[in-house]
Amino acid sequence: MEASEVVPAAKVVEIEEVIAPSVEADPLTIVITGTSSGLGYTFLEHYARTSPPGTTIYSIDVKPVEVKTATQARTMHFEANVSDANSLSDFRKEVGNKPVDLLIHCAGVRGLVDYMAQASPDNVAAAENIVVMNAPTMMKTLETNTVGTFLMIQITHRNLKLSHERRGKPPKVIVMSSRMGSIQHNTSGAAYAYRASKAALNAIVKSYSVDFPEITFALVHPGRVETQLVGSREAGAIEANESVEDMLKLMERIGVDPSLRSGCFVDRWGVMIPW
Repeated sequence: MEASEVVPAAKVVEIEEVIAPSVEADPLTIVITGTSSGLGYTFLEHYARTSPPGTTIYSIDVKPVEVKTATQARTMHFEANVSDANSLSDFRKEVGNKPVDLLIHCAGVRGLVDYMAQASPDNVAAAENIVVMNAPTMMKTLETNTVGTFLMIQITHRNLKLSHERRGKPPKVIVMSSRMGSIQHNTSGAAYAYRASKAALNAIVKSYSVDFPEITFALVHPGRVETQLVGSREAGAIEANESVEDMLKLMERIGVDPSLRSGCFVDRWGVMIPW
């Protein structure tokens, strides 16, 4: 799920609505990034399938996205790069002053050196060690994973605050982090670009949780998931739908369970991860 290429002008597609069976729930406005594959696409399909009429879902990815499930929600896709504010201009115009009730940020890259990742798709470690790691890969990874996270929350924070004013309860921002962003947990080294980008992402989201107490933020390690971030399936990887199923249960508890307060860094079951 590459999200670092520059997209000069966002392409907006309103996805055709197919009537699904009625679901009794409160209609929300939801923003999901990284929706062309993996976790982002799985979240998108879930909310498209289960949301009631009146729900609006904004999908953001550098690639085209087609929702194949029946939906009663209004779903709009923006072909845009989360790390490029200009690319997100159409999304900003569309969301305007509308409340946003839920932001799920999945867009990201794995931080591998391109030529090594292509030459040895089955050997992830060879594409992120000290011998091959370089400045362009570091910058590209930080731009996408870290700056992209900052920009998405910066762009939507007023909309999230409007949700709090309207509903009287905190909206939620769920950011896909990684256990590899934990400094204390790092006992195997390497993965320089990815680790640094996720540690910095954690710091940014933690600061947002302090600055905006009316919004509930959570950093979630989804597990080792088959998301197409690398060229081959990593050992022990689970399917995206298994991870998302666990995270949906977790999201209901975040901000409600005293152990899952805003700014927490947890795995998909809600177990705390040390910084």
